[in-house]
Amino acid sequence: MPTAFQLACPPIPLVRIALVGLGQRGMKTLERYADIQGAEIVCLADLNDDRLLLAQEALKRTGRPKARAFTGKDAWKEACRQPEVNLVYICTEWRSHTPIAVAAMECGKHVAVEVPAATTIDECWQLVRTAEATQRHCFMTENCCYDLVALQTLEMHRRGLLGQITHLEGAYIHNLTVPSRHHSGGITDTRQNWMERSCALHGGNPYPTHGMGPMAQLLGLHREDRLEWLVSVTAEGVALPGQPPKGRVNTALLRTQKGVTLMLQLDVTTPRPYSRIQTVCGTLGFVQKYPLTTVQLEDTEALTGDAALQYLDQFSTSPAALLWKKGHELGVPNEMNFAMDARLIHCLQEGLPLDIDVYDAAEWSCLAELTQQSANLGGMPVRIPDFMGTP
Repeated sequence: MPTAFQLACPPIPLVRIALVGLGQRGMKTLERYADIQGAEIVCLADLNDDRLLLAQEALKRTGRPKARAFTGKDAWKEACRQPEVNLVYICTEWRSHTPIAVAAMECGKHVAVEVPAATTIDECWQLVRTAEATQRHCFMTENCCYDLVALQTLEMHRRGLLGQITHLEGAYIHNLTVPSRHHSGGITDTRQNWMERSCALHGGNPYPTHGMGPMAQLLGLHREDRLEWLVSVTAEGVALPGQPPKGRVNTALLRTQKGVTLMLQLDVTTPRPYSRIQTVCGTLGFVQKYPLTTVQLEDTEALTGDAALQYLDQFSTSPAALLWKKGHELGVPNEMNFAMDARLIHCLQEGLPLDIDVYDAAEWSCLAELTQQSANLGGMPVRIPDFMGTP
């Protein structure tokens, strides 16, 4: 079987996108691509005719041509078959991510898929084996890898300023149980939020990639190290009439082949401030984003808040960090999303390997099932597959 590692495909001068799923994430993606150079949305697919109309109106409002549209339960299949499409961008609900991604790659299309890319280990293997067989990209749109502090910390590590990393912490802590003004400034009533319900009833961590992605990139997983095993425990929470359990927090401890430990947490039902933690412990330095950006190097005083951010700014030198800065200058609603998509399109245009490959998508997404398995076993260790090996 050929590998999809460091996959480089022929350059695509203009990336033509089929956008599948026009809910909240899909519409934000459509709007965002008005600012992305080198790509155009040529095809739309959704279950709902009204959403297609809204999407066409958004294209017109931003001076973009009308896209071919498909509606109904098989709309995504039609989108995947369109000969002019280079990239199928999947913004549907979680359980449909893998089937659509697999079909798109089998149709010869590259894929960008919202997080998590898969919900089971079997689906993770399907993504990997399909990408290998078709030699198509499967990019998971994990925008937290394009957080500016995460990119700056990664550059510090590349320059050796943190020494050897020994421990990392990441999370997705976001109270979804009440109407809230969250970290990016939007206001959303999420009392009936499907994501809140999915997380609370899952028993593990069904949404692991926001916390995991930046940690995995720091460790160079499946490049310089790999995950070996994890243990996971979930707080019982409090059951409320007609609602999912509140306070059901999942915490997992992971260990890599080289002996690095990682703490990964999910909490979407308690009144904690929004946080992804983003803690990096190295033999020569420490960086943490939440709750207050902090940097401390060996034999120096700790920098916090604005002083830490000013110090980190000198490490905004990677291509992704420069795109984050460009997005900030343009005044885009979310610089992480802008940098992620602009970087994806650049790599496709230039025929470069992507920042996030199918093995990343599998390694990070498989933690959903594995944290559930371990929690159901009372916190017993479970092995993490090597997706560059054999099942």
